[in-house]
Amino acid sequence: MVRVTIEQLLKQCVDYLKINGVRDFPVLDAQLILCKVLGVGKLYLVTHKDEKLDMSAAESCMELIRLRAKGMPVQYIIGEQEFMSLPFKVTPDVLIPRPDTEILVEHVIEECQAWAEEDIRIMDIGTGSGCIAVSLAYYIKNSRVWAVDISPRALDVCRWNAKQNGVDQRVCLVQQDILKGFPQADEGMLFDVIVSNPPYIPTNAIDELQTEVKDYEPRTALDGGQDGLLFYRSLVSEMHKYLKPGGLAAFEVGHNQSDDVAQLMEKSGYYDNIKIIRDLAGIKRVVSARKLIVPQLE
Repeated sequence: MVRVTIEQLLKQCVDYLKINGVRDFPVLDAQLILCKVLGVGKLYLVTHKDEKLDMSAAESCMELIRLRAKGMPVQYIIGEQEFMSLPFKVTPDVLIPRPDTEILVEHVIEECQAWAEEDIRIMDIGTGSGCIAVSLAYYIKNSRVWAVDISPRALDVCRWNAKQNGVDQRVCLVQQDILKGFPQADEGMLFDVIVSNPPYIPTNAIDELQTEVKDYEPRTALDGGQDGLLFYRSLVSEMHKYLKPGGLAAFEVGHNQSDDVAQLMEKSGYYDNIKIIRDLAGIKRVVSARKLIVPQLE
């Protein structure tokens, strides 16, 4: 049987993906999958394009390419995704970290710079892969982060990512359904920051999402209730009990949800300095606020 070169195999993979409807980044997907199979970086594919491959390697690559053609996200196929310039393991038990969420993390880091001399306590609600919790622990060296999720398998992934990035001693894993109440930290403990990228897709809209999302990513990480605001209502009504006066609350929000979430925070009477932050595409991506020193309740 004729052995193919790296260049020839890549072309076959790209053509197969295109024929089967993968129109977004088929070249990159093929490169990432072949890199995974060969255990090399992308530069290797360029500098060794004429290298002939064993048939077993070519067959393994094509098996994974067929999964991608069926709609499985490439991140699940290769088992990893970069976020905030850090490596993260991902599995079908967790939502795939997205660049949009980096806006939330960058905002929290910026806000915490004023507390540079203090120990900073952070709670991340719905941690999933731990991309938010681990990134904050990594870049805010004087922080300790409580990573909360309902899924024990998601927490296993978070634990692995915390260890991989050298922050496992400062990331505390907590299994809790946040809709049934906040986790019980040490008695009287208050947090400087509560951050969350909760499920925010309206239930009836999930089936309209692209195949890679609706058929492969965990539904519990997507379903935000009838109007997508279920978790925000719960968080806004409860988290003030666990935030220090002046503490930061910050959420990622879905399309056209920022004004509703900001209004929830304003009407609660527990927050001020409410901000809406846009991402690089101009989309309102993050809502943040500070807990009032003295609540202004009617």
